[in-house]
Amino acid sequence: MEAKEVHAWLSRNGRRRTVEGMARFGIQARQAYGVTMAQLLGLKRRIGKDHALALALWDSGWYEARLLAALVGEPERLTRRQMNAWAAGFENWADCDTACFHLFDKSPFAWDKARQWAGSRHEFVKRGGFALMASLALHDKAAADAKFLAFLPLVEGGARDERNFVRKGVSWALRAIGRRNRALNAAALAVARRLADSEAAAPRWVGKDALRDLASAKVAARLARKRALA
Repeated sequence: MEAKEVHAWLSRNGRRRTVEGMARFGIQARQAYGVTMAQLLGLKRRIGKDHALALALWDSGWYEARLLAALVGEPERLTRRQMNAWAAGFENWADCDTACFHLFDKSPFAWDKARQWAGSRHEFVKRGGFALMASLALHDKAAADAKFLAFLPLVEGGARDERNFVRKGVSWALRAIGRRNRALNAAALAVARRLADSEAAAPRWVGKDALRDLASAKVAARLARKRALA
């Protein structure tokens, strides 16, 4: 499909009530058709991978076109410049997380970008750094523990950011790292406990949010099963 065909499809399938419902999830976008992610995933299966199309869709600025761009983009064709440009254009947590979770984390530059963006002053670029950490923890099964341990000081520093979408991204990264195995769980729990004891509200929230998950019986049982199968 060409970009104009995709936009025509999005226009036909968009619904005003879907656009209005985005606000309930904290999603603000300048241009939106009102197409659901389920619909976009169905369209992605029809299109397959098409990096040229992904670039055109992202550049259009439309919310759903950008989500679809992340779904059909080809990670091996990403450049550092393109990743930086897309990150600078993030409008909300949804386009940020979709790009990181479905495309950027498969790039050979993902680890570097996670570290770089975690220090950004811009809200959604910074969230992108931690969303990338979480996505790598979830998807890169072969990565060594040391690579994730190196993220933990960045997580601890990022937890001081009081912006809601940043601190939620920090918590996601900490929880995803701590769910990989017992060793990383112990390291992530140590960070979470320090944060939970903080006098400042933002790190205390991150620490408590992560502790509820990482110290739960459900996660302990899951990690025990993984160790038994290893």
